[in-house]
Amino acid sequence: MYLATTGRRDAPPRPAGARRRVPGTVLVLGTVSLVTDVSSEMVTAVLPLYLVLGLGLSPLQFGLLDGLTTGATALVRLLGGVGADRGGRHKQVAGLGYALSACSRLGLLLAGGATGWIAGALAVDRLGKGVRTAPRDALITLHSPPEDLGRAFGTHRAMDTTGALLGPLAAFALLWATAETYETVFAVSFCVGAFGVLVWLLLVPGRPKDPGRPGDPGEPRHSGGQQDPARPRDDRETRPKAPAAPRARGVLLAVPRSPAYRRIVLCAALLGAATVGDSFLYLLLQRRLDLDATWFPFLPLGAAAVYLLLAVPAGRLADRIGRRRPLLYGHGALLLAYGLLLAPVPGAAALVGVLVLLGVFYAATDGVLMALTGPFLTGGRQAGGLAVVQTAQALARLGAAVAFGAVWTASGPETALVAALLALAAALVCAARLLPTGPTREGSST
Repeated sequence: MYLATTGRRDAPPRPAGARRRVPGTVLVLGTVSLVTDVSSEMVTAVLPLYLVLGLGLSPLQFGLLDGLTTGATALVRLLGGVGADRGGRHKQVAGLGYALSACSRLGLLLAGGATGWIAGALAVDRLGKGVRTAPRDALITLHSPPEDLGRAFGTHRAMDTTGALLGPLAAFALLWATAETYETVFAVSFCVGAFGVLVWLLLVPGRPKDPGRPGDPGEPRHSGGQQDPARPRDDRETRPKAPAAPRARGVLLAVPRSPAYRRIVLCAALLGAATVGDSFLYLLLQRRLDLDATWFPFLPLGAAAVYLLLAVPAGRLADRIGRRRPLLYGHGALLLAYGLLLAPVPGAAALVGVLVLLGVFYAATDGVLMALTGPFLTGGRQAGGLAVVQTAQALARLGAAVAFGAVWTASGPETALVAALLALAAALVCAARLLPTGPTREGSST
């Protein structure tokens, strides 16, 4: 198997002073994510304006639409993870997801303002994201040493966030150049997404050739019959004879048997149920500052810039001190962002503070949660196991989006924020008690 999970979850320490490189596969996956995120964030940046200000949807309708399109990927996310694990088809399954997301831009372009068609196009986009996320993260896990998973996921997320920075900039430039013609944004987004699919097909490798250790095209392999001195001589006899990936049977029932893994799934759901969607927070900032609609696409850039700067350091810190504490600290930053939106502070201070705290939240939680989960999964079940965690989180956020939109519509945004703050505080207390410890770089548990 690729990760040392059957007997111990901590990897053997590397020699002192050994140079650590990010695996080449992770860099390629990050490049694809960068290009794809340019495409998706072009749409995401203008979508709240298009739906709420342009088409006149209420906050409750927007919450239902945003939440349902996110939660609709739950079953597909699970099926995508299981299908990728069976036969090691991670590249094929994830590639299908990227293609679906690219095609969804055409649906937005052809919808013509019809809410039903827009909802369908958004559902296809989220289906594509649901299909690809677990197999892609499984590829990162399979091609990276266990003790460096935080660094690998942090590097990938940093590259992904670079696309999140460029996407809104491109959307703003197009809206400015075309007098706020949203169809142009959708058309350019489709072309960029299609290019990302092409890069995936041409450059992304499949599973590692050697199932006995993490493999990567960016690192040299011992070939030509030479024995790796760092491995025992009889290792060839102990490794599986055939290079085919293990076929996981009943993966969704087998993976959660680990008590630590079950606690991770539960905590992901608890914290997700108290996480207000970014779009709501940006709408609250726009409402508080009375920003012109033209400047709205710039709001995600502040959070994305902080995320980009902190993703790799947060991943390295998680590898060093354990991945549990950064995950809790990140949700603590989100709690502070809720409080800042409620506090009587100047608008500029609220704007900067909320965007910085959002960036810290994502840097300390997004890749770190996957890095925390990976070492608890056995070989051949990485994608399915990660998909369960991601699905629990997505379904919980579906409920959070609908509930927040409903409370906002019925009682106002302040009441909704107070409820979200209290829910997140309670979820943090539970997660602090339930989250398991994980391996550190030194090979000990935290």
